[in-house]
Amino acid sequence: MIRLAPLALCLLLFACKSTTSDDAGMAEKTATEMAPVEFADAKYSEIGKAGLAALSSGDIAKWMESYADNAVYRWNNGDSLVGKQAISEYWTKRRTEAIDSISFNYDIWLPVKVNTPANDRQAPGLWLLSWYETTAKYKTGKTMRQWIHTDTHFDANDKIDIVIQYLDRASINAAMTK
Repeated sequence: MIRLAPLALCLLLFACKSTTSDDAGMAEKTATEMAPVEFADAKYSEIGKAGLAALSSGDIAKWMESYADNAVYRWNNGDSLVGKQAISEYWTKRRTEAIDSISFNYDIWLPVKVNTPANDRQAPGLWLLSWYETTAKYKTGKTMRQWIHTDTHFDANDKIDIVIQYLDRASINAAMTK
């Protein structure tokens, strides 16, 4: 057993060796390389939360303050709106003519920065990924409840320029029929 002590001491010294210049260079290289995707500033989550609060209260003008003039709003079924004005008109009409009330619960927010797009259809930059349960009471008296996922992209001025929303249009259509 005493003969193992020198071996154990050597192993301990080897395991605790000081950092060499090669190790330092490797750490520096790793620190300067950008990950393809990384977490982004939590301020983007706050922008998203404020937007849902404004939409819920029916304050479309307040909600639209965070949108760029050239914003595009897309749904998973292929429908889309182009331009801040078109998005504002659509949601103003929805909130005044179709939806009595809308609320968002159990929300999850994930701000990310895409440094290296995975494909040519993915926009680099700042994205806010969000999931929430949406409950909407329609003018028909019917209520729709579903989970909605929204991907929101921000331009260089921290304005929303792309929204992609994933939802079940059938449950919305059913709630809108009398």
